[in-house]
Amino acid sequence: MRTMWLTAILVLSGLVYSNSQESLSAERILARIDDNYQAQTFFAQTEMTIHGRRGSRTIKAQSWSRGREKTFTEYLYPPRDKGTKMLKLKDELWMYSPQTDRIIKIAGHMLKQSVMGSDLSYEDFMESDRLNEDYRAELIGGEPIDGRACYILQLTAKRDDVSYASRKIWVDKQRFLALKEERFAKSGKLLKVTEIKEVMRIDDRWYPKKILFKDALKTGKGTVFVIDTIEFNIDVPDYKFTKAALR
Repeated sequence: MRTMWLTAILVLSGLVYSNSQESLSAERILARIDDNYQAQTFFAQTEMTIHGRRGSRTIKAQSWSRGREKTFTEYLYPPRDKGTKMLKLKDELWMYSPQTDRIIKIAGHMLKQSVMGSDLSYEDFMESDRLNEDYRAELIGGEPIDGRACYILQLTAKRDDVSYASRKIWVDKQRFLALKEERFAKSGKLLKVTEIKEVMRIDDRWYPKKILFKDALKTGKGTVFVIDTIEFNIDVPDYKFTKAALR
């Protein structure tokens, strides 16, 4: 009798869990994705492997961020890129090159250029707003990705100045990470595909560990971005987010 009672509880619990998940609105799913990425500050050490037509190369960097508006990145490896730095303040971006000892503002058409020859553009680097602030979401179905049940959301930009006019994302129903994403131009042309290949648990949140970026307009096998270490809500000095820090 006790076994039957326990079984009934488990079944009912499963039904309640399933129904609560399925009843989530598209906007709420998008907000859950955003919540995974939000932090007052963070420090990260990363590795980016670019698989191009002429072979592969790896770039190592470290980054500091405060909120959604301030990010400072310093490249550490390879030697030819060591000392290159980028500073983002709100919607402005500067880059320092030690080879020329110059600080250049990245703006206009330059934002669409590749970062360090990767499949990421400067526009991708500049993205920081919450998805639910930039896009309207519609839940259009479900499909498993790598054996994990996912919602499928169709996102449509609310403004013309958003980097991608629309997106299609596959969201892990339990961890609320976009395991796959397709990004489109206004014309409907596919521009970029991203896939989260590995995740990690940090305190009470899930976070990407390894991501594949593929520019759909380029040949090659894409760019693999790996977060080696990341720390949230740490002290970051104000000086780090100044143009003086670029030198």
